[in-house]
Amino acid sequence: MLTKTELLEERILVNVAGELDLKVADKLRTKLDELISENPGKELVLDFSNVNFIDSSGLGVLLGRYKKMLTSGTKIYIKNVQPQVKRVLELSGITRLINVTDQYRDVGGINND
Repeated sequence: MLTKTELLEERILVNVAGELDLKVADKLRTKLDELISENPGKELVLDFSNVNFIDSSGLGVLLGRYKKMLTSGTKIYIKNVQPQVKRVLELSGITRLINVTDQYRDVGGINND
């Protein structure tokens, strides 16, 4: 699930790992909601480098956080997505709503450091 969280000046960077499925969806949703609530106005960047599977419950978590961020006027990004996960995100239409990028630096001026 969440392996590391880093609070930056304008962003919350969250490293996510493993399988985003029914087993972890509620825990992930709760943790992300806490981070969003505790850091209003900050963009959310999810690093999917170590995510190897996502199902409909994981997609639901992403969609719900997208809607939550949208109502507050902030953005959500997903970076470093493995091909099999990216394909699911594309087929589900998530990539039309959430910026999915292959490189950390592509996310609004964030550096790889």
